[in-house]
Amino acid sequence: MRNNFPIINVYKEKTIRSKIVTQLLYGDNFKKLKQSKSWIKIKNKSDNYIGYIKNREFPSIQKNTHKIYVLFSNLYSMPNKNKKINKKLSFGSKIKVINKKGNFYKFESYWIKKNDLKEINFKEKDPFKNINKFINVRYKWGGKCYDGIDCSGLIQILLNFNNKFCPRDAKDQIEYFKKKIKLQEIRKNDLIFWKGHVAIAVSRRLLVHAYGPLKKVMTMPIKNTIDRINETANLKVTGIRRVT
Repeated sequence: MRNNFPIINVYKEKTIRSKIVTQLLYGDNFKKLKQSKSWIKIKNKSDNYIGYIKNREFPSIQKNTHKIYVLFSNLYSMPNKNKKINKKLSFGSKIKVINKKGNFYKFESYWIKKNDLKEINFKEKDPFKNINKFINVRYKWGGKCYDGIDCSGLIQILLNFNNKFCPRDAKDQIEYFKKKIKLQEIRKNDLIFWKGHVAIAVSRRLLVHAYGPLKKVMTMPIKNTIDRINETANLKVTGIRRVT
């Protein structure tokens, strides 16, 4: 099955009072494991993550042709900049283009700006090149979109955009990426892990992370961040991993 809604929350249990553990973006494929009147238990096909979503009608899987390259892309009812509607697709969402007109591409019944898209097989030389798009996006547990994102969701969505597999949670990411690095050897694009948290080194001195205590994605000095998390949460770095 395929998500054809801009964003769907995935819950730990089948109640909206449960914790949001992740999100499905437009074009994400999933397998239905169980279904009740109100809920579907699903497995996300990109990372095998299991959770619950509200029961709705979903279409079958399709071969997508393009993906969203901006933090969010507005949708239009017609190929005209004055025909914007109240819907957006987040970075990394996937679509199947069925028509083209001027600077707009059509998918389903919507139009989207051509310049907001990349072809589905597009890859950046630097898998974390797009991280600055998320600076100042609010922190949201379980989030993976322009409206809110968490630390491991930020890592996953950037690597997934580059057609690279990445587990959803920090505890699984530190196990999946095998190459261990010492702090004094850290370089750009290394991942720094604490219990329940992860950040991306963007240089030898700076990192970017979705930081819960300050409620947003932000750039911070590596040393100061390590000291701050140790002092405020009594957590030490559990590992540093090299992705590329």
